[in-house]
Amino acid sequence: MTMDERVEDLQNRDETQKAWSISAHAFSDLSHVSPLMFLYLLKESYTCGELKASAKFRRLKDQVLQVLHNGPKPGPAIFVAQCLYILPLFDTYRNGFSHLIISALHHFLKSGTTQEDKLEAKLLAAKLFLLRVQYSLVHDEKVLVKILEVFDLSLTDIEIGLQDLDAKGDVSPDTAKVLIEQYVSKLIESESFMTAISLLERFSIQWSGEPFLLQMIQCNKFRAAERWATFMGKPMLQVLVQEYVKQKQLKPAYDVIKENNLRQEFPEVMSSNCSLLKKLAEHGCWDIAEAKAKGKRQYLEYVVYLAMEAGYVEKVEELCTKYSLEGFENVKKTEANLRKSCYLHLDDLCIEDVVWVDEVDGLRDATFHLEEFKVVGLDSEWKPNYEKGSAPNKVSIMQIASETKVYILDLIKLYDSDPDSLNQCLSRILHSSRILKLGYNFQCDIKQLAYSYQDLQCFEHYEMLLDIQNVFKEHRGGLSGLAEKVLGRGLNKTRRNSNWEKRPLSIYQLEYAALDAAVLLHIFRHVRDHVQPAAVANEHSKIEWKSYIVSHKDKVGRIKKRS
Repeated sequence: MTMDERVEDLQNRDETQKAWSISAHAFSDLSHVSPLMFLYLLKESYTCGELKASAKFRRLKDQVLQVLHNGPKPGPAIFVAQCLYILPLFDTYRNGFSHLIISALHHFLKSGTTQEDKLEAKLLAAKLFLLRVQYSLVHDEKVLVKILEVFDLSLTDIEIGLQDLDAKGDVSPDTAKVLIEQYVSKLIESESFMTAISLLERFSIQWSGEPFLLQMIQCNKFRAAERWATFMGKPMLQVLVQEYVKQKQLKPAYDVIKENNLRQEFPEVMSSNCSLLKKLAEHGCWDIAEAKAKGKRQYLEYVVYLAMEAGYVEKVEELCTKYSLEGFENVKKTEANLRKSCYLHLDDLCIEDVVWVDEVDGLRDATFHLEEFKVVGLDSEWKPNYEKGSAPNKVSIMQIASETKVYILDLIKLYDSDPDSLNQCLSRILHSSRILKLGYNFQCDIKQLAYSYQDLQCFEHYEMLLDIQNVFKEHRGGLSGLAEKVLGRGLNKTRRNSNWEKRPLSIYQLEYAALDAAVLLHIFRHVRDHVQPAAVANEHSKIEWKSYIVSHKDKVGRIKKRS
């Protein structure tokens, strides 16, 4: 950064700080400032500066909390309630600011307020709730639920608010309850089940239990169904489990039984075998899980649902075809939802192409391409061996990623067809002192490669290897955990223990393999540029990554076969 750029940067920071300072000064005494003016100051504070939205939210929340401690008139809780009446005028900022000031009030009330302030605020909040219920005015449903919670509104409070709104005072004791029940019916009709349940719980209103539960299950609102069943108690939880079992949804049935201590009521679901299958699935040992199911339909269906939950679509299709399992039409929908989840995908890493290489011409093309780059990512995969004490299987594939492409080398076929060309091409990459090789625990992989292909010299030593795992010593969760800390999203590792000797590999296996190599380049870019989130390193810290580059010119130690 030039001197002029530094001066400009300091001036911009100074202006930003001044803007915050002005707002903070204005917030310091609100005894004579109206709620409208306060919200205007809040808006001005939000629009100034270059902080991200989440950081601004935290900072503004601290300021609002300070405002409440400074004693706005006529009282902190009343002041927030008055702001909630006005916020719909701010349109774009309405929902965000509503959550902001409600959250600040929630923290403030932990230290208490006056009884007068609390009672008056309750009345204002009750009338605000009624405006939403009767006329669909003011705030959305999520804000409405938060208003009920923070002001601790009861059915009696709503009745008092209704009487205050009705000039004639012509309100019967059941009017408030009837209004709420009518509103709940509308919420259920629009499938806003969570909000409906929040109101039923808050006001202890009885509702048709089982039909409501079945309606939510039919709409695939399982989270809402489980919350309602938990609120209603053990009999409804049993109905929920029975419905899950009937619809072959053994995974959620298992979870509900475990969380609510219903083992005695459903011994067939909670067998030790189900527990074992779940543990195997968590470790990606799908072949073992299939074997442990012993061909029993109930257990096979449970494995299918575990695979669906993990997004392992090819295993679902394989089991359904192999054992003629039906009723799993939502597989594609499950995978689509998974792809929208928190996992990284190749599109996120700007990879233009994934190239399968199983012929010498393709191997030479890959080598020429990779030699044009100063940094590449490396990884390898092999079929897991579950027999205790036996040697690991031969490495099946090796992935090498550049900034734009990932080459997946079929080592088994290339070695069988032309081992000399394989040795020559990989030596040009692995032995090059000009190309920085990135890996994650790759020194373990290179030993396995040396063991698998003992007559190839390319795996006997290496130059310029940077093991990313050594740079980040304190993180957890393997490469996926590191990717989540540095890049914001992790990797789906459910295919880690799949059959890597199968040909052709599925598109999901190819994406998994390509991601493991490509993600290393993006993590390295953050390391190199010292741009790291707080979860990875302290602010302004620098990682001296160059000191972790290693070369091994002696023969790599081979993995010995156990006797």
